[in-house]
Amino acid sequence: MNTLRLPRASLQQLRSFEAVARLGGIGKAAEALHLAQPTVSTQLKELAQALNLHLLEPEGRGVRLTPHGELLADTVRDLFTRWRRFEEDALAMQGLQKGRLKLAAVTTTEYFIPDLLGPFARQYPGLRIDLAVENRDAVIQHLARGDVELAVMMLPPTDLALERWPFLENPLVLIAPVGHPLAQRSRLRLSEVIKEARLTREPGSGTRQATDQYLAAQGVSWPARLALGSNEAIKHAVAAGLGLAILSRHTLGPDPASQGLVELKVTGLPIRRMWHVAWRSDRSLSLPARTFLAALRQQFSETPPGREVPRPEAG
Repeated sequence: MNTLRLPRASLQQLRSFEAVARLGGIGKAAEALHLAQPTVSTQLKELAQALNLHLLEPEGRGVRLTPHGELLADTVRDLFTRWRRFEEDALAMQGLQKGRLKLAAVTTTEYFIPDLLGPFARQYPGLRIDLAVENRDAVIQHLARGDVELAVMMLPPTDLALERWPFLENPLVLIAPVGHPLAQRSRLRLSEVIKEARLTREPGSGTRQATDQYLAAQGVSWPARLALGSNEAIKHAVAAGLGLAILSRHTLGPDPASQGLVELKVTGLPIRRMWHVAWRSDRSLSLPARTFLAALRQQFSETPPGREVPRPEAG
């Protein structure tokens, strides 16, 4: 008869190791866990001794994981994720009155994500909602590490095991300052507008990646004059006459002219893209995440043309 082998590590040791692996330093981990740095160091030493494995090695002012450390970090993240799901689902069996929904969204979604979360939050007031709003690269890192269950973005990565559901159109349009000479034209060619200075989002932005892909497909070179870290900064720069920019129409609001902006009519534009909600296909979703997906399905009940809307599984 097989007997269950219990772990040779304590929960405190694993919590300290996970924090060090995630933050890249013992001091940072100690601060995040509200522990003294010697305490964390001792727990890491005892963990390595209990497992008889070399888990960490110095790197600059911090530490990095050894191959055995990488393996343990993946295991611990999976363990903690499963335990959190158990707690949330156990509480949810009482009526979804407690628990946590953890999601990330790219920065452009800040113009509509509150409208998605508002009704859900009102329906389940006991749920805690953790939302990280960052650029595309950061959102992908959250998904890869398992920090979040759901992510809203325009371009989900292809190198992660993901399910994805396109639920909302995201047209990317070319904007200019009000009064720009090109704004008087009823139709422009792309070759005409690329003579102007181009403003873009920073590297790592989905909007920039989609725009660069579109320009490459057109065989057009339009180097960026200035890269800025937010949609609002770009809109202000365009309104000030520093250049033209391609942004999501969601960023403009109902009255672009009130912001000193105008959408140019260019053949081939807008760039047609979709907003997706994505989740890891190799991990089960908690009940709060499944419930939020179901709420989105109900809100956006029509399937986008040519796209099949997958139904989140109950498991």
